[in-house]
Amino acid sequence: MRILVTGAAGFIGSHVCDHLLKAGHEVVGLDDLSRGRLENLAEAQETGRFSFERFDITDPGLADLVGRVRPDVVCHLAAQIDVRISVTDPLLDVRLNISGTVNLLEACRLNGVRKVVFTSSGGSIYGTPTDLPVDETAPVRPESQYAAGKAAGELYLNVYAALYGLAWTSLALANVYGPRQDPHGEAGVVAIFGTRMLKRQPTKIFGDGTSTRDYVHVADVADAFARAVEPGAGDGRRFNIGTGRQTNVRELHGFVAKTTGAPDDPEFAEPRPGELQAIALDSGAAMRELGWSVRWQIEDGIAQTVDWLRTQI
Repeated sequence: MRILVTGAAGFIGSHVCDHLLKAGHEVVGLDDLSRGRLENLAEAQETGRFSFERFDITDPGLADLVGRVRPDVVCHLAAQIDVRISVTDPLLDVRLNISGTVNLLEACRLNGVRKVVFTSSGGSIYGTPTDLPVDETAPVRPESQYAAGKAAGELYLNVYAALYGLAWTSLALANVYGPRQDPHGEAGVVAIFGTRMLKRQPTKIFGDGTSTRDYVHVADVADAFARAVEPGAGDGRRFNIGTGRQTNVRELHGFVAKTTGAPDDPEFAEPRPGELQAIALDSGAAMRELGWSVRWQIEDGIAQTVDWLRTQI
């Protein structure tokens, strides 16, 4: 298949490109490079089946680009990814995550794209669930502008399926970590802790360290995308992609400290608005219907990520 990947030069997007190429597909990557890095696509460029377009997902000319590329499927990963930014600048979040998604869906409709695989946020769209791990039957209850934007994207996918027959699958990701994650932003706590510890700099935990997350390795996430692009694979469904395991921030800090050989003595600061206290995802549906499974446990994944971070310092 010919697959267009938006956000291709980003952390997750670049791994999705690599995985799709290994599966034998032809891939076109799209990214405005506001956060993504061309270095992330070095492996993809070597295959001879990858091309790159520098383009803004909100640009009205996107329909012309999609018409020129003529993909069978679009994997949509271009987004504003930080909950805190969505809280402080909700209009930016709307422009990138809602308007950008609708602009892409229009481009797909006008050019006969078969399917869109959408990146949702299992770590935020369910709000504060009553039971963990949470499955896809739980109500969607956003507690941040970022989560609301992801929920809106799924509503628009339903509309385009009903009106125009555009197939879709939504992958609701847990907290993704792994090589290529940016350690200089506000998101990506494994990369942030790891980089600061390797540099022997102080680390900071927001809150008391008891908040939990479900950390899923980027290679497992990329595998889910590769499965979801196939014809009929989970059409019209959201699938959680996570491990089902809760790891609190204090425990995570200890894992990274042990791996880097740094002291396990973080500073503590006030919790940040918009962040949940606890989340973990039940991914049984993805296992049953996509044939997906968790291959990376967090201890091994952190060791691999720290090894990569050492090469960047």
